[in-house]
Amino acid sequence: MLKNLAIVTLLMLFVIGILYWQKSASNIAGKGEPIVSIIVPNIPSNLQVGNNLFDSKCSRCHGVNAVGKEGIGPPLVHKIYEPNHHADASFALAAKNGVRSHHWPFGNMPPIGDITNSEIDEIINYIRYLQRANGIGFPG
Repeated sequence: MLKNLAIVTLLMLFVIGILYWQKSASNIAGKGEPIVSIIVPNIPSNLQVGNNLFDSKCSRCHGVNAVGKEGIGPPLVHKIYEPNHHADASFALAAKNGVRSHHWPFGNMPPIGDITNSEIDEIINYIRYLQRANGIGFPG
């Protein structure tokens, strides 16, 4: 009886180990992949600076066009970041000071080094444009 229990326990541990390994392997395989799919509108010339700044200072974690990256950083084109929930000041403070993780399991965001207030404003305008194009934020 004890021998059978030991065999069953070992088999259960083996199955649990395989399931855990498969889950870990799938997480590693998807790391860095976009989290959301969005409509990418034509970016008007007055938002190109914000687009370029976002690409150089934010996309490493938040993905190209702010779609997020699996296992790395959240999408900013997401209803969680609509203006009624995360005002522009929230984005600015996060860029300047960093922010503690509170909506996503990616860990804390460090401050963005070497960024000016006007650059942050350009990035926020770009993000808000992408959000509006995808039905997030204020109408209009």
